[in-house]
Amino acid sequence: MQKRFIAGAVCPKCGAMDRLVIFTQDDQNHRECVKCGFSDVVRFQQNPRELETRVNVTEAEKEAQTQVVKILPSVSED
Repeated sequence: MQKRFIAGAVCPKCGAMDRLVIFTQDDQNHRECVKCGFSDVVRFQQNPRELETRVNVTEAEKEAQTQVVKILPSVSED
């Protein structure tokens, strides 16, 4: 069982920052405070939605957002 610290997390019981660890046991995610011993089961959202950024936009979406302007040569009357 590998425990990982959660950066910036605050313990709901004692209020200590950067003292929570998360680990998996019996196919459940647990969090635990190493300062006061608080422990509970954490339920994560199954399929979190990925935030849209310029890096993960598909080519089709890029093309749909691109505006094409055609400039025609001017016709001179001689």
